[in-house]
Amino acid sequence: MTPEQLQEGILHGNAAVQRRAMAKAITLLESTRSDHRTLADGLLTALLPYTGKALRLGISGVPGVGKSTFIETLGMQLTAQGHRVAVLAIDPSSTVSGGSILGDKTRMEHLSVNPNAYIRPSPSSGTLGGVAEKTREAMLVCEAAGYDVVIVETVGVGQSEIAVHGMTDMYCVLQLPNAGDDLQAIKKGVMERADLVVINKADIDPHAATRAEAQITSSLRLLGMHGNPENASHNEQLWQPKVLQMSALKGEGVERFWQMVQSFQMLQTRNGRLKQRREQQSLAWMWERIDAGLKQAFKQHPKVQALLPDIQADVVAGRLPASTAARQLLNAQMDG
Repeated sequence: MTPEQLQEGILHGNAAVQRRAMAKAITLLESTRSDHRTLADGLLTALLPYTGKALRLGISGVPGVGKSTFIETLGMQLTAQGHRVAVLAIDPSSTVSGGSILGDKTRMEHLSVNPNAYIRPSPSSGTLGGVAEKTREAMLVCEAAGYDVVIVETVGVGQSEIAVHGMTDMYCVLQLPNAGDDLQAIKKGVMERADLVVINKADIDPHAATRAEAQITSSLRLLGMHGNPENASHNEQLWQPKVLQMSALKGEGVERFWQMVQSFQMLQTRNGRLKQRREQQSLAWMWERIDAGLKQAFKQHPKVQALLPDIQADVVAGRLPASTAARQLLNAQMDG
């Protein structure tokens, strides 16, 4: 399909045509071929006027916390209310083979066959931060297709997983009732970025879940005072991070979760923070792509390619410091 056909299918196609066009468009966006990149840029630019109307929700948490079960339960409830839900699930890529299982769609067996839901698993392909390189672009495709809730499920590998905060309206972290002590609850990075912390599987150990809720609540308050003063001001015009107990498997607490999400969206829209956050994210995205493009152009530079084998051999053999080697390659690229 040509970019024009993809655009027509995404914007005006029937259900089957639209899903096929979305899948092909995201595959085009994920391609590393330069000719595909040019076509993808044109497609994204054409779709841009039809984006921006969805709620973007980021879901993070350690493996085994129940992210897929939670998203399926939430998605089924939202589609029953008339919403259209898109899920972008990121799977870790093997550092050995480069492959991914892409099993999240299999886990969400009910949501994956729901006509008002679209699930797209993507490999992280070595990208840090728990998301794939082209997740932002895939979000725009989903929004242009008329999905009003876009959920990004991250890899789930720990404290470094904050990249999703930079591409969503609301960042939710799932925790287990017995995830650790007070020190674990206060760890910076993930926790201080969270807009909402969900203690999932609370039904397994209610006492531990209540204890975890108290610990995380006090931790967020402490992080607010020392890390993010806005969260410590208790200004009713600003969102204060909250903690919620839930059992996604039993469907307990999901309704309350969605009410909190809606409250967040209304408050952040009213005070202008949602618009400001998206503007900052767009600029950050631009600079991120510039960084990636410069790195790729550097590797493809003729002088760099000519010098690289010998310089790499010198670094490996211990004849040349890595910092000096990097400087020599940069100078060669600038001189050329």
